[in-house]
Amino acid sequence: MKAWLVHRFCEPEQMTYSDVPLPEPGPRQVRIRNHAAALNFFDVLQIGGKYQIKPPFPFTPGAEVAGMVDAAGSEAGLAVGTRVLALPLGSAFAEYSLASADRTFAIPDSMSFEKAAAMPIVYHTSWFALDHRARLEPDEWVLVHAGASGVGMSAIQLAKARGARVIATAGSEEKLEFCRGQGADHAISYKDSAWVNQVKEFTQGHGADVIYDPVGGEVLELSTKCIAPEGRLLVIGFASGVIPSLAANRVLLKNMSLVGVFWGQYVSDKPAYVRATHDRMCELFTEKKLNPVVGRTLPLSEAPFALRELTDRKIRGKSVLVIP
Repeated sequence: MKAWLVHRFCEPEQMTYSDVPLPEPGPRQVRIRNHAAALNFFDVLQIGGKYQIKPPFPFTPGAEVAGMVDAAGSEAGLAVGTRVLALPLGSAFAEYSLASADRTFAIPDSMSFEKAAAMPIVYHTSWFALDHRARLEPDEWVLVHAGASGVGMSAIQLAKARGARVIATAGSEEKLEFCRGQGADHAISYKDSAWVNQVKEFTQGHGADVIYDPVGGEVLELSTKCIAPEGRLLVIGFASGVIPSLAANRVLLKNMSLVGVFWGQYVSDKPAYVRATHDRMCELFTEKKLNPVVGRTLPLSEAPFALRELTDRKIRGKSVLVIP
């Protein structure tokens, strides 16, 4: 089979597209004939050795796939031919992937492989953030930064599904319109330094009850100026490349909570949580309350180019590799 390999930490363009042996599933594992593999910003970080998880060389990057179960090990509990999405813990950028049965889930017939691959990490992260960590309530104000990204898109849709009012930020008019299309009540440019005041105006001086921040840097620091009393500032990630420091007096004076959202570690400790969340995501998809937007598809052979587009912030929603 064909797979992308990282032999040393490098840029995406320095990976090799290689022929490798077809893997055999072990107990409680399945082998998936991949039809789609989604891309994430952390894939680029991992390829470059800048991510907290560093697999041994050579490794195949990629963390989300969708396809058909091709072979199953003992006690896997999934029949060959089942349409699934999976979190294979790497190895997604390949024609076949191995995944643990407890991280592989059947998908509705109405869900395409491309949408299925685009769903696990961003929607599960946003559900964990808004439901479990923020305890989001109906009618609360949610500020979603980088609303046109994969995680931003999922956060907007899930916040609206919970009855919240949403303000989204993005960097261009095209991306702002995309945010509105996902359900955002208001969309504002983070390039305009007045966005903090705009949040206050939209909320009639109340501020945002929940702030969803995958950007970090100055964006997180400024968010403390427009958060509501007793608001929850969710630390999702640092796409800006800058890990900020906060003035603790603002945390004190606003009675705000600074809330970490490390979904990956949580589900490693509590694997049953993934299945429960998956079932809820499928319900919301069937009810048409969420819809993973695949803004770009490219063949598996063009993975380096697709990853470069992602880092250059040219994608709205999710970018997906397709494997015919």
